[in-house]
Amino acid sequence: MKKYGIGVIGLGMGSTLLEINKIESSKLEVRGVCAAHYEKAKYFKDLYNLKYATSDYRELIEKDDIDIIGIYSPDHLHAEHAIATLEADKHVICTKPMVTSVEDAKRIVNLVKEKGVKFLTGQTMRYDPEFATIKKMYDDGDLGKIIAAEAHYVHDLRDLLPITPWRIEVPQDLMYGGVCHPVDILRWFLGDVEEVFAYGNKGGLVEQYPFENNFMLNIKFKNGVIARVLGLYDIVEPPMAMMGISIYGTKGSATGTFTDKKGGYVKVIYDKFDYKTEAHMNYPPETEGAYGHGTTVIRYLKHFEECLENNKTPNPDAVQGAKAIATCSAAWESIKTGKPVKVYNDF
Repeated sequence: MKKYGIGVIGLGMGSTLLEINKIESSKLEVRGVCAAHYEKAKYFKDLYNLKYATSDYRELIEKDDIDIIGIYSPDHLHAEHAIATLEADKHVICTKPMVTSVEDAKRIVNLVKEKGVKFLTGQTMRYDPEFATIKKMYDDGDLGKIIAAEAHYVHDLRDLLPITPWRIEVPQDLMYGGVCHPVDILRWFLGDVEEVFAYGNKGGLVEQYPFENNFMLNIKFKNGVIARVLGLYDIVEPPMAMMGISIYGTKGSATGTFTDKKGGYVKVIYDKFDYKTEAHMNYPPETEGAYGHGTTVIRYLKHFEECLENNKTPNPDAVQGAKAIATCSAAWESIKTGKPVKVYNDF
């Protein structure tokens, strides 16, 4: 038996975790699964020869040989599932968004500190190789001091609605469920956000969706860097990569992109060369798992295992996840008030 048992709540994106059972060198093992419909949970239990299948997440949390709960339920349930797991003194891996309110984020951060457990916010952009490459360029000093930056996450979500009807029925808040991606990747480079000025509108392609679902954010970081974020989710299929980041530094500028199952690229130009020639690196598609994120999820599972074994802080942890939520919350306030809004960072 492997050292750490995992229980997975939600078997869309969450099904990608089950592949860790095939990696013999890993000390992680998915032992149980939970889905709203028991038949779906049983299907994956039988497919991967797991110990438990249930439609009651509390039953999974209570199992003595489950040490970690992976939360991949619809966004509005993350807080409920994470709080129950933490109160049971167990570790958490929670897909983005961590939660959908600052108050829930505060409660989770406080519980993680009180219980002394590990919490990983599953922000896949940090584990996509395109963006990790640019982060290494920056960490190594190749780009110099950052002057400005931008990031985007854009989607025509109409194709996803039939297979994830909760996005309409709940409905999903796409500021938290979408914009948290580019906000988090910029925070990875630039740290705490000081202020946000945001606009939003409804695209109208999905008439029954009640909220704004297209967003533009201007962001000022505490270190003085300015950035912009684009999050569009009710548009006709955009003629650009699904995700992207651009970093503009004193020594060079770099851009990276990623699209589900289509791969991406990194482009960089260095100021130190007389000829400002663009260097271009292509990254092949990753197609394993739900939406093609299987390899990315395995990367952050391996990272989480290292954190458990060596008592390290996960990247990003609950505090980092909470600060992304607080930035999105400030953006909503800015849209409603028409004014710049300071971001809460005192977690």
